[in-house]
Amino acid sequence: MSRVIILDTGPLGLVTNPRLSPRSVACAQWLQTHVTAGNRVIIPEIADYEVRRELLRANKTKGIARLDDLAKFLEYLPITTTAMRQAAQLWAQARQQGQPTAGDKTIDGDMILVAQAMTLGVLGVVIATTNVGHLSRFVAAELWHGIAPS
Repeated sequence: MSRVIILDTGPLGLVTNPRLSPRSVACAQWLQTHVTAGNRVIIPEIADYEVRRELLRANKTKGIARLDDLAKFLEYLPITTTAMRQAAQLWAQARQQGQPTAGDKTIDGDMILVAQAMTLGVLGVVIATTNVGHLSRFVAAELWHGIAPS
């Protein structure tokens, strides 16, 4: 059975980085292995936004081009009203439980990412990330290099 993997900003930034560091090369190879294995790899719109805004700020045109190319190659998950309403619910619940995932004045992209994963409606979905912390409280999240192809 194929896996469904949603990319967080960490791995997405690594695979779109035109500087071929050992870590970015390893992440690109990891991604290619999953695609070759037939796993469903998804770029959520919130992660695209977070990576893209930094590339634009720093005027990194090669990185933007790589991000655009990757979005053509992989599945892209747009933000929906349902996901945003779910994110608002998760944000409120986390604060009511005294466990916020970001500052009170931030939009909290992690909650939008989690909501996008939840509203995808697929069992066994996992978020590939560089920081499991906040995400794993709500959905399956693993360090990208720890997710083996199936």
